Amino acid sequence: MEFIDYVQNAFLGHKIISIIGLAKNVSKTTTLNHIINQLPLNCKIGLTSIGRDGEKYDVISDFPKPRIKIRKGTIVATALESIKNSEIQTKELMDTKISTPMGNVLIVEAENEGFIELAGPSNNTGLHQVCNQLLDLKCDFVLIDGAFDRRSFASPLVSDATILSTGASVSKNMDKVIDITTHTIELLSIVAEKDPKIRTLLKNLLNNDKVGFIFEDYSTKNLDLTTALTSGRKIGKLLTNQVQYVVINGAITDRFLEDIMKSTEKYKGVTFVVENATKLFLSASIFNKFLKKGGNIKVLDQIKIIALTINPTSPYGYNFDKKLFFKALQDKITIPIFDLGPN
Repeated sequence: MEFIDYVQNAFLGHKIISIIGLAKNVSKTTTLNHIINQLPLNCKIGLTSIGRDGEKYDVISDFPKPRIKIRKGTIVATALESIKNSEIQTKELMDTKISTPMGNVLIVEAENEGFIELAGPSNNTGLHQVCNQLLDLKCDFVLIDGAFDRRSFASPLVSDATILSTGASVSKNMDKVIDITTHTIELLSIVAEKDPKIRTLLKNLLNNDKVGFIFEDYSTKNLDLTTALTSGRKIGKLLTNQVQYVVINGAITDRFLEDIMKSTEKYKGVTFVVENATKLFLSASIFNKFLKKGGNIKVLDQIKIIALTINPTSPYGYNFDKKLFFKALQDKITIPIFDLGPN
């Protein structure tokens, strides 16, 4: 199946789609352009970003980069200075009152086809507001273009589905790129807790506490801790055979899991829960060790990755064998993979 055919089918069940990259120059903007250019002409597209994108040259590497080209009628949420830097005429529809270093985020309609620079809200709260405003303006879909090394906008609190981009720019070592990509997808795809009663308790604890326990009898306990990050050993020593869930309002890191494993054996069979997978900062070695020894991790809200796009070419002067790279990823990853290459 062609990429755009797959995307159109996948979009039927989703309104807000985010595109995230594992590094710069991995085809994220190319992916966005493919979607924009090939969706049906009668489709009303909303477009925004977290951070700044769409400029002619990468602000870090100074390499030329694919630019974001939109068509007439596209509704765009971007900062005032970005509108001035763009090559299209626009009609202002709304001032969101969300401030950025480049001015307030405005919602505008493109009056002609052309290239645009994006600089949207810098946090999930602002992004959530903007996406809802774009939907209120009758956009059929909202596309979120993300900044380098920012995963927060893949949060299910903002987007319904996510497309991940990877490629040679992640590392010169192809095996390393495959391992990083596989592990990232594994982390981001961690399943949600399904039990309705447990989910209600999880929401209450995540709304009110830093760390909490859920016991076999559905009773709960708030732990008087300011953060979970450095409290692994304390939490481990408080575990009993009656604890079924450890709820973390924050991040789970390698250090946290290592401290848990060193302090007790009672974590085995206990489920550790975070709000969503963007809260997991875990290496493959520690994550797999924890699971292998009997630990378990779930989320309240699951991220849905619907596709992986790849770019086997790096602007730094090297590239992978396209067929070998594609096949190696396909052997390890079950989601659809598309080689869009450089634009």
